Amino acid sequence: MQKTHWEHFPHDADIGVRGVGASKEEAFAQAALALTAVITDPHAVVPSEMVEVTCEAPDDELLFVDWLNALVYEMATRRMLFSRFEVHISGQHLHATVWGEAIDVARHRPAVEVKGATYTALRVTHDENGAWLAQCVVDV
Repeated sequence: MQKTHWEHFPHDADIGVRGVGASKEEAFAQAALALTAVITDPHAVVPSEMVEVTCEAPDDELLFVDWLNALVYEMATRRMLFSRFEVHISGQHLHATVWGEAIDVARHRPAVEVKGATYTALRVTHDENGAWLAQCVVDV
């Protein structure tokens, strides 16, 4: 089985985020870390404040886009960054607890602002080795 991880993949002027995990929830959480890493080093974000996030969609791919867009919304409205994600999926309903802190421009040195997740290169799949992959391109 492939080790749980996140990564970026190139895509024209935007950037792809990808999460891999032993479960769909782990893949979604790893993709959320990749989303944070588009902006700053996730290790620099102290998980000191908790926020609840919920979303619902008719299929896994739309749920994934809604999940990332819910995080983008929380980051923008709360002026926060997140570095810890506990994701629970039941059917097509996602509930997550995320932890982070207020953006400190001097310490976090945000590279870009993520505007939202797109349907470009959107995939949520389960491979023959048991690993889940969740990916899409985010608009920066």
